[in-house]
Amino acid sequence: MKKLIQMKQKAVAGVVTAITYANYMVGTAYASGTGGSGGGTSGNVEKIVKPLKSLKTLVIAVIGAIGVIIIAKNVMEFAQAYQQQDSSTMHSALKGIVAGVMMASVSTVLTILGI
Repeated sequence: MKKLIQMKQKAVAGVVTAITYANYMVGTAYASGTGGSGGGTSGNVEKIVKPLKSLKTLVIAVIGAIGVIIIAKNVMEFAQAYQQQDSSTMHSALKGIVAGVMMASVSTVLTILGI
């Protein structure tokens, strides 16, 4: 019973410490996105957002390319499994083909979603 009370006290102390640290980590940001007398930050925002958009485009393109490679690999696996009448490998290859199609079409899906 005594150990349970000690553990409870330590847990409460840990939670209080975490909340205290979280409160000290909060800061105030003085920024204006209007581009007016607030310092003209709209140009700075574009400087930050443009490389991030380029990085997003690159990552999506790489995922799509890997998806096409996975499709090709699994189509070949499916053909070999079909020739050998191996239903387990055919099933696995079909799942790989579906996964590859999903990866290859990620850019289209994200465009439809507006991301």
